[in-house]
Amino acid sequence: MNILQKENILLNVPTESKIDAITRVGQRLVENGYVEAPYIEGMLKREESMTTYIGNHVAIPHSMPEYVSHILHSGIVVAQYPNGVDFGNGNVAKLVIGIAGKGDDHMEVLSRLAEVCMEMENVDKLANAASAQEIMEVIGVE
Repeated sequence: MNILQKENILLNVPTESKIDAITRVGQRLVENGYVEAPYIEGMLKREESMTTYIGNHVAIPHSMPEYVSHILHSGIVVAQYPNGVDFGNGNVAKLVIGIAGKGDDHMEVLSRLAEVCMEMENVDKLANAASAQEIMEVIGVE
């Protein structure tokens, strides 16, 4: 199972709360067979304990360690919010990237995404991408 597939990419999602955005990407991880439903609860708890906003208009929600048993396969869901999602403290995410990493994949996936998102040029490409294919090319994760 590929970590990132076209059906894991949500383009032009209308603005919503960060809770709804995290739930949306978590639900897509469930629907596409990457995680079991309780993983979403872990994602929301992670956000309560520490923001998953990483800067450059990007948030990478993932779960608390005690929920990793609910990960079936490593996966990424990318939700593009042209008008942004308020993550508090003036932080607005135009990209909400839900991740689930099985075993050592977790850190590998997270570091790859962090690398891509450190470059504002890449973030702009992702935030303005008109197709799932464009997003997959920028992230470069198969």
